[in-house]
Amino acid sequence: MTDFWKGKNIVVTGCASFIGSHLCEELVRRGARVWGYDDLSSGKLENLSSLVNMSGASLDKFWGASLTDKFEFWFGDLFQIENRFWGWIQPLDAVFHLAAVHGGRGYVDRQQALISSNFALDQLCFYSAQKANAKKIVFASSGCVYPNYLQKDPNDPIYLEETDVPGIDKLCPNYLQNQGYDADGIYGWAKLMAEFTLQAFHKAYGMDTCSCRYFTAYGPRAKEDHAVMAMIARAYSKQDPFEIWGDGTQIRNWTYIDDIVNGTLLAAEKITDGRGVNIGTMERTSVEQAAFRIMGLYNSPRINIKYLLDMPTGPMNRVASNELIKSLGYGEFISFDEGIQKTIDWYVNTKTPEQAAQILKEGSLIDGRAR
Repeated sequence: MTDFWKGKNIVVTGCASFIGSHLCEELVRRGARVWGYDDLSSGKLENLSSLVNMSGASLDKFWGASLTDKFEFWFGDLFQIENRFWGWIQPLDAVFHLAAVHGGRGYVDRQQALISSNFALDQLCFYSAQKANAKKIVFASSGCVYPNYLQKDPNDPIYLEETDVPGIDKLCPNYLQNQGYDADGIYGWAKLMAEFTLQAFHKAYGMDTCSCRYFTAYGPRAKEDHAVMAMIARAYSKQDPFEIWGDGTQIRNWTYIDDIVNGTLLAAEKITDGRGVNIGTMERTSVEQAAFRIMGLYNSPRINIKYLLDMPTGPMNRVASNELIKSLGYGEFISFDEGIQKTIDWYVNTKTPEQAAQILKEGSLIDGRAR
């Protein structure tokens, strides 16, 4: 770990989210001064409990309630924040833009009209940061930018490389005609257009920019609308039959939150030209394999499995190549077995089996009817 972030002034949008809250904690730990913004539409204020004192403070601002002079939480809708907000933080060394309308696979597939607001949200944040003379913009992108046609066969040991999505200045003349961009729904297209925007900002304004392509993050504070957390809830509450979306053969590379955060900070230090960089383990695990491992860690007896073939599954084969982030100096990624044990330990210390069962019974969070 370097002293790169020590004394830096940083803005984090979506700071109360699963990833955002961990990122804020790590930036503060590394000596940065952080202003966090969130409307709490999907993030939770308790995710920031290590940074703010939530008792007796007003929701709209937590200036006086911070547990450290290195962090301030601001509550509000980024669409409503006046431009002057960005201007008074000087120098503004970096903006980490994580705020987004998002959710798990059910939400991504079923709420595309709501998700389309990300196009405007990203542009607003980038424009405001540029007008405030931010030195750098770091964007939370996604493996959803990769072409669907590369991700169809779970038996193909493919590892998605950053060059599988050419940048705006590297397009070969026949790319669109012969292959074409093929992002994963409106969510993926919004992420891709944001990446292109940051590449254009770098070229036009000389701004340092970077896009971090996250691959299936999980860990403490993640919600049950993502596959690993839903499977943990099912095993913890001893759901029988145990539900698996699809036939269970779809392949993922679940990436533990510590790797997501540390990879983001390394990429932010090293990349300046707006390139996308994968942050994900190259460990290939099927949904069915993950379910059996999780049940095994709960010492669950081999119960009945119910395959929900009509539920959204996403691509059948999404795994990152992490050669680029490794070339920047990143070390070993946390294995799925280690990360899932840490996540289960957190889960059982924060919820009861009855609470997990109620989340599953209500269902709207997981199947996409709610945030």
